[in-house]
Amino acid sequence: MTHSLFSRLRILCSLSLTTIFLATYAHGDDWPNWRGPNHDDKSVETGLLKEWPDGGPEKVWHVETGGLGYSGFSVVGNRLFTMGQEDDTQFALCLDAESGDTIWKVTLGDSYDNDWGGGPRGTPTITGEVGYFLTAQGDLACLKIADGTPVWAVKMSDFGGEVPKWGYAESPLVDNGNVICTPGGSDGTLMALDAASGEKIWQSQPVTKPMDSGEPSAPAKAHYSSVLPIGWNGQRQYVQLTELAIVGFSAEDGKLLWQSDWPGRVAVIPSPIFDDGLVYVTSGYGIGCKLIRLNGTFDPAVEWRNRIMKNHHGGVILLDDFYYGHSDKAGLTCQSQESGERIWNTKKIKKGAIAYADDRFYYIEEKGGRVLLIAADENKTSVKGMFKLDPQSTQRKLKGMIWTHPVISNGRMYLRDQEIIHCYNVAEE
Repeated sequence: MTHSLFSRLRILCSLSLTTIFLATYAHGDDWPNWRGPNHDDKSVETGLLKEWPDGGPEKVWHVETGGLGYSGFSVVGNRLFTMGQEDDTQFALCLDAESGDTIWKVTLGDSYDNDWGGGPRGTPTITGEVGYFLTAQGDLACLKIADGTPVWAVKMSDFGGEVPKWGYAESPLVDNGNVICTPGGSDGTLMALDAASGEKIWQSQPVTKPMDSGEPSAPAKAHYSSVLPIGWNGQRQYVQLTELAIVGFSAEDGKLLWQSDWPGRVAVIPSPIFDDGLVYVTSGYGIGCKLIRLNGTFDPAVEWRNRIMKNHHGGVILLDDFYYGHSDKAGLTCQSQESGERIWNTKKIKKGAIAYADDRFYYIEEKGGRVLLIAADENKTSVKGMFKLDPQSTQRKLKGMIWTHPVISNGRMYLRDQEIIHCYNVAEE
């Protein structure tokens, strides 16, 4: 079933949306948005394999219907949601999570192409009876998850946004009845839209930083990180990482609450991590990492800052006071939250993306597609299984690699290489 998204919107938006947010299909083992249910890349489920047999876990299915792109997965119940690109359009896709069969497919907007690979980059967000999908060109759509029927759609350019060099890669956040996203630019860095109608609730001031001349810099443009919701000191906040600063905004009205310098360059990608008043950020291109402590002032305290973790885009996970992720030139790295010091690293595990479930890290290397199961241990690296992703895409551009993050949901592991989507059974018998 295929729909044209931007047609019929006047009619659809006039319909009652009262019931959209009354029901939810999510339960404890679902993965309804970017970085999972708690925005930390950690699955809450248990009863998963602690070791893999030779050749890896059982493959349940693979399909070649995903289209081009790096969009991640949201899994709710027996449905998997992602995005892709084919011909001249980007589309939203809903698959049966148990079989891989296509349930529906909806056109979202024009195609996006560059030398590293075209197509969408972000992960859909599923809540209640609807999902939110942001394309690389900045087309944001709300669709009914039952059949893909459009509810509303807007463009980031309508709010002063400009398509980043490598396309919009943000995954929209849905929080307290609003959709939070980052158009960037002079009209305002962050924005809240009413989740039911798409109407703008607020748009923050533009994020800038002081220059040596004393004048403010040009406003921060959208980069590639996604907004993190936090609760601290009795207040709901939205934390975002830009190329100029780490920033915290009031969830109520978008007021800029605090700001801490960040010398981002080229591409700022990993999402912030929050833990009991502490905000951790990292990015690649030689920049490193930083831990700040919120203190109720506009200028948070810096706990430490170094280059132990230079994570490009594979993500970092906080587990039991240690950060785990790939650091450029150092390989997979474990870093102390308390001191910022390196606990261990191994260059035998190459650059890739990481997720966590049931005392194990799930890791896929960007070159070659080696998939590893790694014990979550702050004292050493212990690999508990590996296999090579097969088949792999022949349509991937030469500069492109396997960049979609693993997702573990309902006893399954989902992996992607462009149009090819894989599902493995990782549950214990």
